[in-house]
Parts: sequence; structure tokens; C-alpha cells
Amino acid sequence: MGRDYRSLHDPNAEYTMRNLSAEPMGVTGSRGPRDVEITDVQTTMVDGNFPWTLVRVYTDAGTVGTGEAYWGAGVPELIERMTPFVVGENPLDIDRLFEHLVQKMSGEGSIEGVTVTAISGIEIALHDLAGKLLGVPAYQLLGGKYRDEVRAYCDCHAEADPEACADEAERVVEELGYDALKFDLDVPSGLEKDRANRHLRPGEIRHKVDIVEQITERIADRADVAFDCHWTFSGGSAKRLAAALEPYDVWWLEDPVPPENLDVQEAVTGSTTTPIAVGENRYRVTEERRLIENGAVDIITPDLPKVGGMRETRKVADVANQYYVPVAMHNVSSPVATMASAHVGAAIPNTLAVEYHSYELGWWDDLVEGSVIEDGSIAVPEKPGLGVTLDLDAVEDHMVDGETLFDEA
Repeated sequence: MGRDYRSLHDPNAEYTMRNLSAEPMGVTGSRGPRDVEITDVQTTMVDGNFPWTLVRVYTDAGTVGTGEAYWGAGVPELIERMTPFVVGENPLDIDRLFEHLVQKMSGEGSIEGVTVTAISGIEIALHDLAGKLLGVPAYQLLGGKYRDEVRAYCDCHAEADPEACADEAERVVEELGYDALKFDLDVPSGLEKDRANRHLRPGEIRHKVDIVEQITERIADRADVAFDCHWTFSGGSAKRLAAALEPYDVWWLEDPVPPENLDVQEAVTGSTTTPIAVGENRYRVTEERRLIENGAVDIITPDLPKVGGMRETRKVADVANQYYVPVAMHNVSSPVATMASAHVGAAIPNTLAVEYHSYELGWWDDLVEGSVIEDGSIAVPEKPGLGVTLDLDAVEDHMVDGETLFDEA
């Protein structure tokens, strides 16, 4: 008779899997100030330039932690699936609860993918919650801070015309106050023959070089400028493009080849003096470290609410620091995960910047009380937890159709 897998879906069932819940560890009884227990986890999706999944962890002390998971289908359902595994647990035990969820969800893909993303959302909310319970900002839970503010780089969008890109770069620097930018290079040139084969024709490379040349010459020393390829090109084309960009002041060239083949990525990075940045499509430190240890990146770009959360991003940064590799956090999130990234950025020595992807979304800041980004940087709050408070009216105004607001009761 086969194994009854239904028991794996019962948080009270006994089975042989390593179990990191409190009772089997003998952490029971009165714990004084540690007597707080998690009572519920809830999600609400906001219809931003991505469908942001906001996460809240509730306790019997009335204190609530807010986090965010990287957008994607199935994430709210996975968080609902995991809620029984943390109810009754102490929210201060962040590392243990993270590993507990990884163990409980190991058969459902906690190595990579949306399961890690879902765990990330809970983990970020636990940092907000633990900081509030202890009366310290989240960066303090990570070991303190190196800086009071973290640089934000603005992901810019313009027509594929080189002059239009330069115009937008100048506008963002002069009017919005950013001194760090990023533009897409996987844009149509009008010379494409077959985009499926990943090959760049000579005219396509000239078009991309023209974009880089006009932006960097127009901006000069007023801002650093990176360029994103979104995993579009073949290894050979990526090498040719990177070589053609070597005369220009490129901050980094991001994701020039598809993410699956580490050998190709390593070969591209090793072929050029143009800095290569990769990492948003890898999960947990176990995957990110391979890019670093193999010399496949000059800059590592983990996405905090996707890679595993705040402490996992800190672990990636610690590995990167052993190889003198800086960290530029990919970020397409709401103000919640953006601020979580800033707390990590403050707590690690090798931070370059945190991405801001919503400069064209006029209500991005409305989701929380107060401003998050000012003059191209994020001031790291001294308030307990993440230091941002959701504006629930704004959340309700921008929810994805069919979603319901958090049950504050």
C-alpha cells in the first residue's frame, strides 16, 4: 500500500520529515516577553505596474507585521497553504521559521520558484513584526548599518530611438533628481530578422551602441547608467555586444544571456571589461553563490522578495563580499519590499543601489504613509520594523479585481 500523502497537508500530523516547529524542539512553556504567538497570515494583491502581493502576519499581542512577496501566479495560494505551519509560533524566531517553511514545503518546490517567493513574503513580514516587538528597526536585526541612506537607481523607459532615450535620461536626472539610471537594450532596432534565434546582426549591435553612446555622453558624470538585456541574446552575440560597449561608461550590462547555463554566463563575463550583472532569476544563496564563486558576475542582483527574503539576501551579500562583488538589488516592488531592500542595503558593506521600477506610476508612494524615495535615495527609518505603514485606503483603491482587503479584526 502506498504512502498516505494527505498527512503532509495536516500540520498536526506525525511523519518523518525534519520538523522545526516549536513543540518538537522543546521550546514550550512560559517565555515571558517571548510569549507572543502568530495567529494568522493574510495576503492582498495590489494592481500596480506588477500585481504586488502584500503579506501581513498577525499576533495575539495585537502587533502586525507587513511584508511583500514577488509578484506571480499562485503566491497567495501558497502563503495560505503555509499559514497553519506558522500559527502558534513565536514570530521572533525568524531563521527557524524560515527553515521550518522550507522543510514543510520541500515536496512542493522550496528549492526555487514561487514557493521560495511565498516564503520570502512571510519572512519580510516577520522582520517587520520582530522589529516592532523588540522596538528596533529591521536593519538592527541584520547586524546594524553601514549607511543612513541607500542609493536608488531609476529603471527608465523610452522609445527605442537613441535620442529619445538620452532625452529621458536627462529628464530623470534633472527633474526627478536621480544620479543612477537603467535603460533596456533588448529593444527593437527595426533590423531584426529572427528574434527567436537570439542572434544580433551587426546593425542591431550598432543601434544598441548608439543608445548607450547618446545616453552616456548626454549624462556624462551626472549619473551612472546601467543597461538591461533581459536574457535575450546568444553567448556569441552577448560577447560582441559587451565588447562593443567597452569604450563607454557603462555601469553594468544586465542579463545578456538566458539564465539557465552557468558556463555560458561565465564565458560572457570573462570575455569583456564591460561589467556584467546577473542574479534576479536565481533563488536562495545556494544558487546565487554559484554565480559568484564561478566568476560569472561582476555585480550580483538578487531580488529580495523573490530570492528568499531579507536574511537570505544578507547571506548572498556575505558570499559576494568574500569575492569583492558588489550588490545591486533588483526590485520591481511596492514601497514595502523596496524599504525591506533598503534595510538590507544599509546592513551590508557591499551595496551599490536598490532598483526603483515605478517612476511612471503616480500613486506608488500613496500605498504607505510618507515618502520612501527622495532625491534618488532611500533614507533608512529608525522606527521599529520596516518603518513604513500601509495606507489601507490606498491599498483598497488599487486592489486587483476580486481581491479583498486585510481583515484587521
